[in-house]
Amino acid sequence: MLISEAFAQTADAAAAMPGAGAPDMWSMIIQFALIIFILYFLLIRPQQKKIRQHEAALNAIVKGSKIIVAGIEGTVDAVLPDDRLSVKIADGTVITVLRAYVSQVVTDDKAKK
Repeated sequence: MLISEAFAQTADAAAAMPGAGAPDMWSMIIQFALIIFILYFLLIRPQQKKIRQHEAALNAIVKGSKIIVAGIEGTVDAVLPDDRLSVKIADGTVITVLRAYVSQVVTDDKAKK
C-alpha cells in the first residue's frame, strides 16, 4: 500500500515540474555528435595518419635501406618485382620478404642513437 502511494506522489511531482520531462531530442543529438567528433579526433584520425606514414615509408624503400622484418634488422639488397625485397641480414645470408611484412624502416637518426 505504501509503495503505490509513493509512485503516485512521484508521478504527481514530475508532472508539476515544467522541465522534468523526457530529455530534449536536440540535446541528445548534439551530445551524440559531440561524442563522435571527440572519438574521431582522438582515435580515428591519428591512426589513419600513422597508417599513411607507414605506407609512405614502405613505398620509399630502395636498395641500401635499413629495415626491420619480424624483429630482424637487415639491409635491402635488391627490390624485386611483385612487392618483394631481397634483404641481407648477415654476411652471405640473404632472405626474400614481402614489402608488406616490413615493420619499420630504420632512418639515420635512429641508427645513430
